[in-house]
Amino acid sequence: MAAKTSINSLKRTFSDRNSDSENESDNHIIAYRSNPDAPRLCPYLDTINRQFLDFDFEKLCSVSLSRINVYACLVCGKYFQGRGTNTHAYTHSVAESHHVFLNLHTLKFYCLPDNYEIVDSSLDDIKYVLNPTFGRDQIAQLDTSDKQSRAIDGSMYSPGIVGLNNIKANDYCNVILQALSHVTPLRNYFLRESNYSHVKRPPGDSSYLLVQRFGELMRKLWNPRNFKAHVSPHEMLQAVVLWSKKCFQFTEQSDPIDFLSWFLNALHIALNGSKKGDSSIIYKTFLGQMRIYTRKIPPLELEESQRSELLNTVEYGETVTESPFLYLTCDLPPPPLFKDPFDENIIPQVNLYSLLNKFNAVTEKEYKTYKENFMKRFEITELPPYLILYIKRFTKNTFFVEKNPTIVNFPVNIFAIAGMLISGIF
Repeated sequence: MAAKTSINSLKRTFSDRNSDSENESDNHIIAYRSNPDAPRLCPYLDTINRQFLDFDFEKLCSVSLSRINVYACLVCGKYFQGRGTNTHAYTHSVAESHHVFLNLHTLKFYCLPDNYEIVDSSLDDIKYVLNPTFGRDQIAQLDTSDKQSRAIDGSMYSPGIVGLNNIKANDYCNVILQALSHVTPLRNYFLRESNYSHVKRPPGDSSYLLVQRFGELMRKLWNPRNFKAHVSPHEMLQAVVLWSKKCFQFTEQSDPIDFLSWFLNALHIALNGSKKGDSSIIYKTFLGQMRIYTRKIPPLELEESQRSELLNTVEYGETVTESPFLYLTCDLPPPPLFKDPFDENIIPQVNLYSLLNKFNAVTEKEYKTYKENFMKRFEITELPPYLILYIKRFTKNTFFVEKNPTIVNFPVNIFAIAGMLISGIF
């Protein structure tokens, strides 16, 4: 009898537990039906393929090419619009059995076609790749940390030292963007979106898009949790093409120095910069001051006495102007025209110090215009925190473009260059 009593009590216990579990499941079903948008566990998270995820491209639907309400399929990596019935994302989920999607604007995850939100901490790495964020302490350690990161394929990379994809002919842009990403104050400024999110532009002005895209590219280059060891500058280049009115494109080659000059000035204007040296991070980092001495050359066909008289006039007297600069252009000496005894062209070498003598306020150089010729001297009066030197190698003549192959020797310690320039100022 005792054994039968214990068995009956166990049966009652199990039946009570089953009824409680059934009641809990019924309560969950009622809750989901009353609030279909409530987060719930998703059984399809193991179908996510992180190797196919690439958020560097323009956020538009692969079918309708619309930028409104775009979702990324986390299984195949393609972009689709909407998540309601009859939308492209809904159709894709039913046709391909791909169920996990990410809203590229709100950074929320959804399961389709059931259309409910997914809340799971295992998806935070995907959200961080789409929108990397940096704290002040993390930024302060970038220059001292040598810690490497691991990509999804197992390859190791150092944050900040990653490749930029060459879409077609955008290598001239890539070298400038890579160089600017290693200028410490400029990098630190754009790694925190809060530094420039308050900048307002007039309605219809798309220049802020250039600032936003450059900030996104900077954060992706320095992302320590990237899935790949390279970044595509596609969205950045789209903004360049738009804001430059197609003067710079990624389908045609251009001169990197022309792009650098335009890009720095465009960023300065987009950040509401003015002529003041502290009006934007661009001027704070790269703006220097120089003094230019200019005198007009008398016509060569005049006699010496007439030339001497003209030099004493106001028109041919020396004028002094103050001019700001974002970079310095260094001129190379002309290469030799004749070959050496071994029937080979000699490649000359020159020291960087001799090129910088152009700015010692003593060396004169002739500049020709359509009508008149001028002699100019340059004197640097204020050095920027970061000095950009442009060595001019290419010259255009009537028929083709010539490249000067002269080798420029420069010291590894850049402070030696700054010391020489400062000694020339003071």
